[in-house]
Amino acid sequence: MSLPRQNHRNGTRGYAHLVEVDVPVARVWRALTDPGLIRIWSGQEAQIDPRKGGSYQLGDRNAGGREAHIDIFDVNRRLRLIYLHGDDWPPSDSAVIDDFLLDVRKGAGTTSLRLLGSGVPESPAWDKSYMRIRMGWNASWRASK
Repeated sequence: MSLPRQNHRNGTRGYAHLVEVDVPVARVWRALTDPGLIRIWSGQEAQIDPRKGGSYQLGDRNAGGREAHIDIFDVNRRLRLIYLHGDDWPPSDSAVIDDFLLDVRKGAGTTSLRLLGSGVPESPAWDKSYMRIRMGWNASWRASK
């Protein structure tokens, strides 16, 4: 006997990306926090108030862009963004978060960048937004290599 399949999901989901680049950690940090460099690798305009408590906006918020509050700003080590819910996002009670962690690997010339995303509601209404958020960073990094 099989159990009936549930048509709803509860909780949240996340994602993880790992990118290793042969550049010093300070250059990777600048690529994440300097609007001019972000425009080069992402193809989108960025507005950043680079400090704890500052803001981080990538693209036009009214056209699928994302705006976030900077929760952690540990220069050359960690950047945590808590996203503000955009008009095109379905309703949610959870916070959507991207946590960028930078580590030096194989000597000073290689940087390991880990992105841990979390808090995306696990509901069908969020499936499209989840894929756009999750795959957006991955596509941008591949294009910049």
